[in-house]
Amino acid sequence: MLDETGRVGDGVTVFDDGIPALTNLDPVLLEALRQAATDAASDGVVFVLNSGWRSPEYQDQLLREAISEYGSLDEAARWVATAATSPHVSGDAVDIGHVDATAWLSEHGAEYGLCQIYDNEPWHYELRPEAIEHGCPATYADPTQDPRMQQ
Repeated sequence: MLDETGRVGDGVTVFDDGIPALTNLDPVLLEALRQAATDAASDGVVFVLNSGWRSPEYQDQLLREAISEYGSLDEAARWVATAATSPHVSGDAVDIGHVDATAWLSEHGAEYGLCQIYDNEPWHYELRPEAIEHGCPATYADPTQDPRMQQ
């Protein structure tokens, strides 16, 4: 059964069709991700998807859980965005699993326009097409430093 909230089961790769967390991503992001994963496979690296697109309801649930875990909205905001600001809800972000995959993306992601956005989230990548020619932009310490999160 497909999870229409965007939850991802264990072992989902970026090539698993029919998974809402993937099919609801921006198509250009998904294509860049799959191209990078294809090239990484030649180095023995597999991209596992921990998170991609999320429904607003699922994002709100994650934020409530983070508030409970971290004790305040201010602290939770360092890790989880609101549904109104999350690039996951808009289909513009992925969280990649496995340290070897994030290390590979850290080294090669800009070649595909895939950039790490936050220092505290080495697994979180977004598409920055200009990175292909100019490299990835500087990262933010955490989401609270990102102007997009200030709504």
